[in-house]
Amino acid sequence: MRKKILSLLLASVMVLSVTACGDSGNDAGTEKTDGVVAAENAGEGMKIAIVSSPAGVDDHSFNEDNYNGILAFIESHPGATVKPVQETTGDTAAAIAAVADIVADYNVIVCCGFQFAGISEIAQKNPNVKFILVDTFPTDAEGNEVEVDNIFAMCFAEQESGFFAGMAAALETKAGKVAVVNGFAYPSNVNYQYGFECGVKYVNGTEGKNVEIIELPAYAGTDVTGANVGGNYIGSFADTETGKVIGKALIAKGVDVIFTAAGDAGSGVLAAVKEAEGVWYIGCDIDQYDDGADGNRNVMLTSAIKVMHNDVERTLNAISVGFFGGGNVTLQADTGSTGYVSAEGRNQLSAGTIEKLDAAYELLILGDIVPAANFNGITPDDFTWK
Repeated sequence: MRKKILSLLLASVMVLSVTACGDSGNDAGTEKTDGVVAAENAGEGMKIAIVSSPAGVDDHSFNEDNYNGILAFIESHPGATVKPVQETTGDTAAAIAAVADIVADYNVIVCCGFQFAGISEIAQKNPNVKFILVDTFPTDAEGNEVEVDNIFAMCFAEQESGFFAGMAAALETKAGKVAVVNGFAYPSNVNYQYGFECGVKYVNGTEGKNVEIIELPAYAGTDVTGANVGGNYIGSFADTETGKVIGKALIAKGVDVIFTAAGDAGSGVLAAVKEAEGVWYIGCDIDQYDDGADGNRNVMLTSAIKVMHNDVERTLNAISVGFFGGGNVTLQADTGSTGYVSAEGRNQLSAGTIEKLDAAYELLILGDIVPAANFNGITPDDFTWK
């Protein structure tokens, strides 16, 4: 319940920021420590860094959506600045070191991905710097989840977005064979996989279909507990060559719809789809429709999205008006934070498929549909619905 309340408070920040920024004549709340401004009107001079690894902020996926949230904030606060910092290895220790190297130079640091869970100590030593942590919660030295006053950590119910991808794939496939390809078997990616599998299962059960999910045993994933979760895992968010190998192998097995959650490595899968005929691609994290262009056709069926840019922008607005508080929040469909692309001209779903996806969206908000996730106690085999 506490997390739900926090997410609702976050959603109200846009309104609060308009009210607070209107009182420009009162700077009683302003305080300066070590040259870093922490105030209601700090947004105009806010120095922001975004640290990502390994693909950078132009990955057409996860990192880029977070970056777009910062750019949207800067558009309404022209005095604010942003510096992208790319840690190219993806190594956890290197990711933390990249944050430590710049912490003294910025008011706000946005950290993108599970690699940054260990920033707790840095944050505690720099209480005047605000941290936005995306896709993971902060942990202590022993790996236990903690809450830190100056870290706002947001995770997303990727299983919900994955569920819509699975439904779309199962409703639109002609071959009756679909697949999901992921980067690493970390919780966010396993959530996408499990959600996809649940979406296919839901369509099979409600539509009388028998759509098959294809997996390549050589690329099965092992999650953070050491459990084999199956699926098709590239083992990287940057290895486009392996992505293409997996894509071609799935297509050779008859798959005609592939959902991919693999960062820049997903472009390899997309390349394999473009080289084939009659195969659809489902994008991830952001609207990837433009990436699907291939001559006079487009292979992008739709995209499963986490609306990270909105939530990053909202949090920056909260900081700018002094309404920031640390916390760990899981954002879901009820705050518009998960879903799929249905906008006209940005998808190639049939009207009937969109109608069924929209109906399922309402059931998901009501709690009548709860897709499996890596750590919610439900597996795709256990998944049922009301």
